[in-house]
Amino acid sequence: MIDLGPVRDITRPGPRLDAGVEAALERHAGHGGSPPRDVEGIVACGCLTALLETYWLTADRVPLVALDDEEGARVDRDAPPIVDAHVHFFPDRVFEALWAWFERYAWPIRYRLKSPEVASFLLERGVTRVVALHYGHKPGMARALNAYVAALAQSEPRIVPLATVLPGEPDALEILRDALDAGAHGVKLHCHVQCFAPDDVACDPLFAECATRGVPVVMHAGREPKSDAYAVDAYAVSGASRVEAALMRHPTLRLCIPHFGADEPRAFCRLMERFEGLHLDSTMMISDFFPMDGAREILAAFPDRVLFGTDFPNLPYAWDREAKRALRLGLTDDALARFLGENARAFYRID
Repeated sequence: MIDLGPVRDITRPGPRLDAGVEAALERHAGHGGSPPRDVEGIVACGCLTALLETYWLTADRVPLVALDDEEGARVDRDAPPIVDAHVHFFPDRVFEALWAWFERYAWPIRYRLKSPEVASFLLERGVTRVVALHYGHKPGMARALNAYVAALAQSEPRIVPLATVLPGEPDALEILRDALDAGAHGVKLHCHVQCFAPDDVACDPLFAECATRGVPVVMHAGREPKSDAYAVDAYAVSGASRVEAALMRHPTLRLCIPHFGADEPRAFCRLMERFEGLHLDSTMMISDFFPMDGAREILAAFPDRVLFGTDFPNLPYAWDREAKRALRLGLTDDALARFLGENARAFYRID
């Protein structure tokens, strides 16, 4: 079993921890959990976090404070080729609406760039490829978004286009097939925003199609960052147990869970031991902006199955903050090259 060190990567319950342990143990038992040997057991399964409502974007904390850190002029000269596997591209009006939401309910956006500028900003600074992620929160958006990102990739071949679809929307499977036939390298889904769970039956035909084609899915299915501003309870529709249920039905699906599966990295690592197609990405989790320990241990345990990503341009800190920190993880040259670029190239079949 991989050792991820202290439990700080799961939650920061503060002084209320001791007072909540007994109640959390009862909650854990009520959910059918095996008796934990210590407090780590109830933290790792989420019972203590849920009980104390210590999710990351609580109303009394947001918007979080941005970091005024210095940015570099380009990627470090000692870095291997970097593929940013988690970059967002949207039409202008969608970006504006998204940033307004972030400014109120999450964190300030440092880089308010239009999509063509997003690509040029990173590419001009030495990033070799950018994987273009997008999603729609309601039916009828996916086709237009897919066409928009496909056109961007036509104009700049270093953009790797993904598709999106809303599980359960009319003609969802046809929308997916059309986008993949047009050259999308994968599919982006977001449980919190699109209000679905990974094991919803509406996902089955989409996952089956992707598994048959060998096309990867990147799906925000970790429970954090949870926000009360979402139209759904993120803890109810997300999490390792719901991903496990989906993978039990689609065991060959190539699936990437962003943000190291926050806030359940241990649980997702256990799933990775069982499902060879399951990957993680590091987006925002080696920045010291959110609580996370154990990144190096995960990379050591799964050197071919963790992708580097940033969430650019929706950042509250410097664009290269995580790339700089990746160089300080103490990885071997080979492991660093895999993490920063080669794993994404393999996962998305980038030439």
